[in-house]
Amino acid sequence: MPYSPVMVQGIIDSHCHFDAPAFAPDRAQVWNRAVAAGVDALILPGYDPQHWQRLAQLAATNTAWFAAFGAHPCYLADLYRSPGQSWEQRLRRYLRTAVALGEIGLDRGPDASPWAIQLDFLHRQLDLAEELGLPVILHARRSTEDLLQNLRHRSGLRGVLHSFSGSWVQAQKALDIGLYIGLGGALTHPRARRLRALAARLPEGSFLVETDAPWQAPADGLGQRNEPARIVSVLATLAALRDTDMDSLSAITAAATRSLFSLPDV
Repeated sequence: MPYSPVMVQGIIDSHCHFDAPAFAPDRAQVWNRAVAAGVDALILPGYDPQHWQRLAQLAATNTAWFAAFGAHPCYLADLYRSPGQSWEQRLRRYLRTAVALGEIGLDRGPDASPWAIQLDFLHRQLDLAEELGLPVILHARRSTEDLLQNLRHRSGLRGVLHSFSGSWVQAQKALDIGLYIGLGGALTHPRARRLRALAARLPEGSFLVETDAPWQAPADGLGQRNEPARIVSVLATLAALRDTDMDSLSAITAAATRSLFSLPDV
């Protein structure tokens, strides 16, 4: 898609897989396009020790990139069986420099880990987030209700349920718990009528914008990736749904993101 000149300012992408290998050949150019679109910071969630190391190295190269480390429900089996130092001890080391614990949660997809292991990892990571005072980035692919049920007795939980695709009732449950709703590129998908209807009804300041899904295939054929500059099209869609302007919307969501993740002002 063509990238517009600066349209809005002060956008924080709250769920970007900028460390993905597909970005490696042109990461600088992609970041420049994101900046031109008004993005001034990225939250980069991790999945497992391999991602943690890559994220730590990447975040150290740019003061506008912030890491969030966690054990993703699709990457748990190997961690569960790994010998030597426990996954929790390894994760603690990375969390010293993290702005959040994520991406964690539950997943009923075919590539996910056994359910009992997912539940164990989820609750131990939630305990860790509470102990360290960190917000969480939550994943709930095909398991939104399961996740909400497991969170209902968690008082004081802070975080975002990213790439939300659930119902209005589930959105209300998440908001009642104290979570933000993460709304990504799926809003701009032509078949996402239900999600757009939900986004139009959400209370002001209750959601964060993301460049997650649907991912775009890069021209060089290295795989799929999400472009931070797509956030402009998401904001435009949200603004039209909510009868507001993109500048106001970006200011609201950026303020919420900075507060949630305790990001420094720029």
